[in-house]
Amino acid sequence: MGTITRRLFIANIVAQSGIVVTGALVRLTGSGLGCPTWPDCTEGSLVPVARQAEGVHKYIEFGNRMLTFVLVIVVFACIVAAVRQSPRRRPLILLALAGFVGIFGQAVLGGITVLTSLNPYLVASHLLLSMLLIVAAVALYQRGQEDGDGPTTALVRTELRVLAKVLVGVGALVVVLGTVVTGSGPHSGDAEAVVRFGLDPRVMSWLHADVVIAFIGLTIALALGLRLVDAPATAQRRVWFLLAVSLGQGAIGYVQYFTGLPELVVALHVAGACLVWVAVLRIPYALRERAMSTQASDPRQPTPTLTN
Repeated sequence: MGTITRRLFIANIVAQSGIVVTGALVRLTGSGLGCPTWPDCTEGSLVPVARQAEGVHKYIEFGNRMLTFVLVIVVFACIVAAVRQSPRRRPLILLALAGFVGIFGQAVLGGITVLTSLNPYLVASHLLLSMLLIVAAVALYQRGQEDGDGPTTALVRTELRVLAKVLVGVGALVVVLGTVVTGSGPHSGDAEAVVRFGLDPRVMSWLHADVVIAFIGLTIALALGLRLVDAPATAQRRVWFLLAVSLGQGAIGYVQYFTGLPELVVALHVAGACLVWVAVLRIPYALRERAMSTQASDPRQPTPTLTN
């Protein structure tokens, strides 16, 4: 994978994570209905107009909508880069296309969310879809780093690879519970449309914290296990990095809880969630290596002939 392609795939991860953070800023500033219609910002206009009653909120919401176009450009560039790989690798093309399709899914889901006055289930689904797009972006980058698409070979014991997969699963549960906590708390996205799950935010916060503690415990176990078997240095570094950012994220979580959920701290917590999610997703890729394909998938490559 060339330098430009690598940078594009990294930019895809950053952009997919960035749209999560900007979406959180929309919610935290109460700008979720700054553009009360969709796809227009206000009736009869795609862009904010002076007569709108939403004030500065219309610009915040509209700005977040415009960032989607930046993401489209990045993802489209990734598709072009994947297609231009030689030999052409179908998994990279499919992963890049998944990001492109996901963006349009997000646009439709976001529009329905606005039209339903920020239904909390749809708001949560909006975030979870973004997390799935991050999964595709990380997979695109990691698969691009590999030499081919042949069979994989384990670099560590089976137990450790299973533990890594469990860690990813628990990480996903942490993300889901985080959306439930958000959907139960005070930041609904708009001061005039406070619609919540109806769950006790205190109970959900502590349940979320309990799962985070389990997640950190599993991370420590994996780090020690990889150390004991003298696993590849890359794998060990990734796990220790995950532990560091998880502890930092946990600290931010407790700060926001005991300080009444100030907007800036909550925004940092959302950014931290994206960082932890990317970090845990990268670990399984470091525990195996993939051989080159036995057949080139690029139709432009000549078919080899056998000679006596």
